[in-house]
Amino acid sequence: MSFSFYKYQATGNDFIIIDNRLKVFDKNDTKLVAKLCNRRLGIGADGLILLESDNDFDFRMVYFNSDGNQSTMCGNGGRCIVSFAKKLNIICDSTIFLAIDGSHEAKINNNLVELKMKDVSAIKKIENGYFLDTGSPHYVSLRSHISKIDVQKEGGFIRNNDIFKKDGVNVNFVEIFDENRFSVRTYERGVEAETLSCGTGVTAVAIAMHADKKTFSKNLIIKTRGGSLKVNFSENRSNYSDVWLSGPCEFIFEGVINKKLLS
Repeated sequence: MSFSFYKYQATGNDFIIIDNRLKVFDKNDTKLVAKLCNRRLGIGADGLILLESDNDFDFRMVYFNSDGNQSTMCGNGGRCIVSFAKKLNIICDSTIFLAIDGSHEAKINNNLVELKMKDVSAIKKIENGYFLDTGSPHYVSLRSHISKIDVQKEGGFIRNNDIFKKDGVNVNFVEIFDENRFSVRTYERGVEAETLSCGTGVTAVAIAMHADKKTFSKNLIIKTRGGSLKVNFSENRSNYSDVWLSGPCEFIFEGVINKKLLS
């Protein structure tokens, strides 16, 4: 059995995307997902995304981390699947689709994709950082000179400590440039390593920095190792709504997976 795949990236966060409207891919085959995402034994990616049909929305997004397990929302992955849906002529320049955390609006302007994220109200101060859920759980820690941080070591330690070990957490180390600009490096659970960019992490950074009064701007630029993303939002009494994540998406290449060769 063989089926096509498409490789996309958004500020260095890369994904294998499969059109699964005809159910060509077995969602329970976690070993196959992990093998396809393996950068030495497979195609290589931070995650795998299935585009599926839905009766009430333009399409459904199903996301897997590179460890093979189905996971929570991925912001950059959400932007990439919107670009892919346009490539398939499922949508034009706007859409409403379904993901694990609910429905999402999105807009496309050339290679720029804007994705509406979930509302955020619960922001918890934990030790020297903030915990919040922007579709996936994130811990945000404000630091200096993040270029010198051993993200693998420190991020892995926080992700596996007693507070977060059960469900896991993505760990974001943040540095301030000015009131409107921040830089971040992110350790992602499920990848269990630093990624070049994380959309839900960038969103968490923007909201956490505003909640901590490190900025009063509601239109922020967050620099990742893979490029810059924009986050804008509305806020009322620490409730964050109308949250939009925007930045570039790029189709890289496509190919055919022969499942027999991977067994």
